[in-house]
Amino acid sequence: MKRIALPICSEISPERVAAYRRGQFVCAILSLNKTRTNYNGLLTGEQSGLVVVRLIKTDAYFFFGVITLYYIKSSAAFDSAHFLSGYKGKCANIHGHRWVIEACAAGNELVGSGEKKGMLMDFGDLKRELRAIADSFDHTLIYEKGTLREKTLAALNEEGFRLTEIPMRPTAENFAEYFFGILKEKGIPVKKVTVFETPDNCAEYEEDNPCSL
Repeated sequence: MKRIALPICSEISPERVAAYRRGQFVCAILSLNKTRTNYNGLLTGEQSGLVVVRLIKTDAYFFFGVITLYYIKSSAAFDSAHFLSGYKGKCANIHGHRWVIEACAAGNELVGSGEKKGMLMDFGDLKRELRAIADSFDHTLIYEKGTLREKTLAALNEEGFRLTEIPMRPTAENFAEYFFGILKEKGIPVKKVTVFETPDNCAEYEEDNPCSL
């Protein structure tokens, strides 16, 4: 469990969100109270128990509150081969990895009753979805669409090799985003996906929208 100050906002442009994330603006949060105060030119006031803060040099208003977030993680692994078409190096050749997918789910409320009382979600449900992804890629040659000649594909299929075509280059970064999307479509409250292609090398994909709660 982690307690964080989570910004919630409305009607703010992507550029301002990016600027906020880069920490280019300075803001002040005054104590939660029932009064309105002007502090160094920053207009503040309570709305529904949250402090309203105007960022310096912008007209955007952010609403701050302390939110309790719960995180759970699970992982699954698969063994497969791939290659990076157009890459100048060893990875241009077909080679294999033991890929590990680690998914983190997050939420600010636990189930209040029933079989899953006290859980963010059942570990078994998260594990099942990860296992389904891993099984679909296990012991196969993963290749980007359009990177193998038709006669090569025909020969490999004729030999009975298992092939998996994907719409993007099979990098750890792309896999992390791809698997994130699959879990999200399945209704998993996924926060971040990490894909290890070796024990020492991994890529992460995370969606963090400060305008959503």
